[in-house]
Amino acid sequence: MPRPSQDQDQALLAAGAALYPGLGCAGLSVRRVAEAAGVNPAMVHYHFGSKDAFLRALLQQHYEAMFSALQLTSQGEADVMERLAAALLGVARFVREHRPLIARVWADAQAGEAVAQDFLRANAPRHLGVLMALLQQAEAQGRLPRQPVLTRFSFLMGAVVAPLLLAGGMQAIDAVPPALRAAVDAEMLSDAALERRIEWALLGLASGV
Repeated sequence: MPRPSQDQDQALLAAGAALYPGLGCAGLSVRRVAEAAGVNPAMVHYHFGSKDAFLRALLQQHYEAMFSALQLTSQGEADVMERLAAALLGVARFVREHRPLIARVWADAQAGEAVAQDFLRANAPRHLGVLMALLQQAEAQGRLPRQPVLTRFSFLMGAVVAPLLLAGGMQAIDAVPPALRAAVDAEMLSDAALERRIEWALLGLASGV
């Protein structure tokens, strides 16, 4: 008997990625994912074993691509401040490109969904650890002054990532004033805007003020 197509698991994951932000863990059904992927619902269980296992694979697939790139960036031979800036840019791009998914994961976790909670517990310390290690290296090399770890980290996230979430939330409910709509992409979401905020944030940390 021929084995089902190797492409079906990826088709299911792609369908799940499109549906999950709008439906969440509770609303996403095996049948709906299979219908969107154009396969038999039994293929979800064949490839993943259960709905929860499918959701875990879906979330992990998105995260691992970002984390692998983050590790490569952090372990390069470039100047530590350049590596830190590149790592922050990688995380910011991930947030920008997956804002609806990230928002849903947080909402599901707060609603008590075990899959979302387990995902955050397992993975949040990984990228936070990489960024904090780079900050500590920069401090050890005298590139950044000694500062409280969480204060420094929260300042960076507030400067670099928070505007992405704010812009995404306002766009989602069509709350961006008409006069500013054209500026949101250029001044908040573009790579140039991300790089500018990262530069300003690191200059602020380096000043020690």
